[in-house]
Amino acid sequence: MNIRRIDFYLRRLRERLWAKPALFCAAAVVSVFAARTVDSWWDWDLLPDISFDMIEKLLTIISSSMLAVATFAVASMLSAYSAAASSATPRAFKLVVADDMSQNALSSFIGAFIFSIIAIIALKSGYYGENGLFFLFILTLSIFGWVVLTFVRWVDSVARLGELGSTVEKVESATKDALSQRQKMTTTVSDEVHAEMIKDADVIYSPDIGYVQHIEISALQEVAKKVDGKIVVEAMPGTFVTGNDPIAYLNAPTAIDGDAREAIADAYLIDRDRTFDNDPRFGFTTLAEIAARALSPGVNDPGTAVSILGHFVRLFYNWAARVDAPKAKNKYDRVLTPGLSVDGLFDDAFGPVARHGAGDFAVALAFMDAMQELARTGDERLRKAARKQASLMMKRAEIAHTLPEDLERLRALAKKVTLG
Repeated sequence: MNIRRIDFYLRRLRERLWAKPALFCAAAVVSVFAARTVDSWWDWDLLPDISFDMIEKLLTIISSSMLAVATFAVASMLSAYSAAASSATPRAFKLVVADDMSQNALSSFIGAFIFSIIAIIALKSGYYGENGLFFLFILTLSIFGWVVLTFVRWVDSVARLGELGSTVEKVESATKDALSQRQKMTTTVSDEVHAEMIKDADVIYSPDIGYVQHIEISALQEVAKKVDGKIVVEAMPGTFVTGNDPIAYLNAPTAIDGDAREAIADAYLIDRDRTFDNDPRFGFTTLAEIAARALSPGVNDPGTAVSILGHFVRLFYNWAARVDAPKAKNKYDRVLTPGLSVDGLFDDAFGPVARHGAGDFAVALAFMDAMQELARTGDERLRKAARKQASLMMKRAEIAHTLPEDLERLRALAKKVTLG
């Protein structure tokens, strides 16, 4: 198992609320017993005498208050998660759950509670000597100070945890990272080269039904080296596959055996849900869902849709800049992948906004402005996609709007996109 797959699993653990609290609880138990080892390190008479009752009272205060604070934290986090899922989209739920500040706060409260309970038991049983008592006192004060600081920071964070703007920013950040990871993954090839490479190649079919979540590129590189061939990835992260769908093609001078097929299939992680890692289209789709929900009659919040159009422009600008930047030599030269479809990305991002927002003049104006900005990037693929989307929006606006002045203004903007 390579570093990328380990990192992928660690990211999934961040989406589990039990993972970090369990780690903090283990650290709390270890620290309680570690205080006992101080007694055997040195025998200093200069250390101040710490009252047994003072430590016990301090630990009792922490134990009685931390359970209530942890319960309050869970209730606040659940309320924020529910607000995020209802105001944005359920697809963004995992990103909100993975918020580090909230997880650190909950973990600190539970860890402090476990520490105080275990420490009281050890204290009552006479487990510590004089040095151990002093170290336990210092440790208790440190944990108390950490909990207070964490609580103050967390209160400020949890107030914005379920806020729509915060959720949108998290999705944008995840989409930006996914775009960056996709560009670093492998050597991309054109559709013509892709079609040529898979001719007479050995086909590897999906071992499971679901979405491709992760591909272990290093494992594919090793297989390709062994057979002195090249592997063409057919199913990229985010693709839904069944047992009848090819996930990869192996172009090698000789026929491959069952072990090589199994190794290629094992390099694919397939599960029921899509993830944001290495799947930028899922990020664009999620942002588009948030915009579509904001444009629904029940919500009627066109301002959110206009804001998300700005997020789209920023994402595509950053992506175009990375595409044009000089790239280092890819060490996975035997693994070839299809490039990202710009038309597909634009359909995922702007299609829902155009369909739901064509009847809102403010959204239609912002849409045309976004297309005009993207047409100016200098990237020919973005320019063509922007022109296509502007034309489709204009057709929808012709149906949705009846005021001639509004239509004339939209036509003028659409013409600028076409000429730009």
